[in-house]
Amino acid sequence: MRAVRHNRDVNWHWKTIATVWLLAIVGAVFTAFFATAASAISWIGLTLAVCTLVTLGLQIATGAKKGYVKRVTVSITGAIVILVVATVIVALLYLSH
Repeated sequence: MRAVRHNRDVNWHWKTIATVWLLAIVGAVFTAFFATAASAISWIGLTLAVCTLVTLGLQIATGAKKGYVKRVTVSITGAIVILVVATVIVALLYLSH
């Protein structure tokens, strides 16, 4: 019974992490399509801020103390990697125009 609960908890934790990564991707796509060249970096920064707040909210909502720091770190680090790649792509798109 304990193993089943552990697997359910692990799946729930990965879903919260993936939710933040998906939010970062959506924010990056919206920035790429709708932001001006002058405001794009601000929108990427705002997306990271929202991802951070959502991460903290989701991880606190799980109610699981064990692994909290690791889950927050993985979630925010993934969002940062996604947004760095998006920043490079958006910069290249704006430089090519």
